[in-house]
Amino acid sequence: MTTLSRPGIVFVVSGPSGVGKSSILRAALERDPNLRFSVSHTTRAPRTGETDGEDYHFVSESAFRELIDADAFLEWAEYQKNLYGTSHAAVEGPTGEGIDLILEVEVQGAAQLRDRLDAVFLFVLPPSSLGELEARLRSRGSDDDDVIRKRLEIAQQEIGHVEAYDYVVVNEDLARAVDDFIVIVRAARLERGRVWDEWRSRFESE
Repeated sequence: MTTLSRPGIVFVVSGPSGVGKSSILRAALERDPNLRFSVSHTTRAPRTGETDGEDYHFVSESAFRELIDADAFLEWAEYQKNLYGTSHAAVEGPTGEGIDLILEVEVQGAAQLRDRLDAVFLFVLPPSSLGELEARLRSRGSDDDDVIRKRLEIAQQEIGHVEAYDYVVVNEDLARAVDDFIVIVRAARLERGRVWDEWRSRFESE
C-alpha cells in the first residue's frame, strides 16, 4: 500500500458557544486516527471535566501576555473577558509530521488565520434558531442569565460571518453532524492540489 507524505491539513472550526463544536470534534477524533485536536492557550478557568494540556493550556493573563509579546501565537483573541490563542508550535509540529489538525477558534481568531495558514474553514450552526441555542446554553447550567444573554448577542454577530467559511455543518443531530464533518475532512484530503503534488513525480518518472 502506497502512502502519501503530504503536510497535515488544518481544519479551522468556529461557531457560537453552546452549538456543540466540542462534541462533534471529539467524536470525529475517535473515528479518524489521523486527526488531532490542537490544544490552545486560554486564561479562562477550566470547566468541569476539562484537563490542562488536553482541552486547553490554562494560563494566567500575565503568562498569556508574555506569549503575545514573544510572538508565540498564530492567532489570539479576547472572548467574554478571557484570552484565547493558538501557538505556532501547536500547529507546525503536528502538520509537519503529516497529521491533520483541528483548530477550534473564535471568529476573530479565524480571521487572523486566513492570512497566515492554508486551511479549511468550517462553521457550525445551531439547528433552527437562537432560541434553540439559548435552550442548549441553559441546559448546561454553568452560566447565569447575564452571561447567557451576552453569549447570544455574540452568537448573532458570529453567525453574520458564515460567508467567510468554506463549509457549514448544522448541528441538528449530533451523529449526522459528525458524519458531515468527516465527509469534509475526506474531501479536503482528496483535493487535486494535495494529491497531485505528491503523485506527479511518480507518474512523470515512469
